[in-house]
Amino acid sequence: MASLSFKYWDDCVDPQDLDAMWAEPDVRAEWIDVGETQGSKVHLSRDPDGQPYLTQTEMRAVAGIIVQRHFVSQIDSDMLCAIAELESDRQPLAKRPNKKPEEVLMGIMQISPKTAEWLVSDLGYRTYQVAGCSKILYRPFVSVYFGAAYLKWLSNFDKKERSEEFMVRAYKGGTKKATHKSTLPYWKKYLSVKESLPSRKAFGVGPVINAPLASASGSQMTVSGPVNITWDSRTSPDDMEKMWSNPKINKEWTKCGEKIGKVRLSHDKEKRPYLSRAELRAVSEIIVEKHFSSIGLKPIALCAMAEMVSMRFVNGVGQRTGLMGIDYPTARWLYKDLGYKGYVVESVDDLTKPFVSLYFGAAYMAWLSEYEGRARTRQFVVQAYVSGPQNVNLQDTSPIWTKFEEALSRYESAKK
Repeated sequence: MASLSFKYWDDCVDPQDLDAMWAEPDVRAEWIDVGETQGSKVHLSRDPDGQPYLTQTEMRAVAGIIVQRHFVSQIDSDMLCAIAELESDRQPLAKRPNKKPEEVLMGIMQISPKTAEWLVSDLGYRTYQVAGCSKILYRPFVSVYFGAAYLKWLSNFDKKERSEEFMVRAYKGGTKKATHKSTLPYWKKYLSVKESLPSRKAFGVGPVINAPLASASGSQMTVSGPVNITWDSRTSPDDMEKMWSNPKINKEWTKCGEKIGKVRLSHDKEKRPYLSRAELRAVSEIIVEKHFSSIGLKPIALCAMAEMVSMRFVNGVGQRTGLMGIDYPTARWLYKDLGYKGYVVESVDDLTKPFVSLYFGAAYMAWLSEYEGRARTRQFVVQAYVSGPQNVNLQDTSPIWTKFEEALSRYESAKK
């Protein structure tokens, strides 16, 4: 075990994270039942050996909060809970040697400092800084954040969409052992543990809010859950002004009761924020007019691509980040090496901002349109965007192109 000691939750979480835990109805009930009082220090549970651990209720809350903040619709919180159970028995101070003698695995999710530093420096997961302060990995929220980030990377390892089994077995043994018999027992244990976790329905994140929001089809819907992600928190004042100046957006937002400075993003029943088609089109038109008007890129082409890769979910879907599914290394390459500096991208969270994601998606499409110094067709660009330029085959009828044309038709008919 590590030399430091956690007696209270206050020793290992920031005040705002402790507030978030108190806001969890199940955590609040559990803490009050054992005599904890909000405003006073909250004791960590201890096992017979005196080591601190998180209860299943606490673990699920931490995983749910981290997923909601950073990995909505990308990582399943149950996966995090089950892996934590297997890796550390939910003990924040767990520590064991890694494959190399000089490396150690730390915390609830058993992440090595080297892996965490790589996730920060190369993949843009910069909510927490690890360099020179590896003991931060013993903090539950930090450990779960980097565990989720690593699983997100595994989900698209080698640019291929990976299964849950691949992700879990690679988490245990590395990518080379993901299909090796040595990691099969771990996978079976994982399935058993995941199956025994408390029901998802027993847990919610944050206070219940009921508010009318525009659904994907444009109709009104009522959503229960934390509708606390706003346009204003992910958009510059200048871009928000342009959005309000759009007559269709002004009408849509006003109809939903939105106010300047406090415009809510629409959320689906699973609390995932998304853009209406009118909002997506408005962002695309602003981006193209401001940055790409000279290359002939059409706003509706951007809309169709976003529809394909993210279904208009702001945080992205699965292994793809953000509305346009652009990953952080690609965005940084476009920014640093190709000079696309209309928006700054300093962390992976920047790519969950609608304007930033649309901008770098457009930049990547622009680069593909001149791939290897040749003018390329729209069909090439679409296939290359989704599958990589090396994997394009224009001879065959591509389901990707068919899907794109279908998405495009929605925006063309709306224009008419």
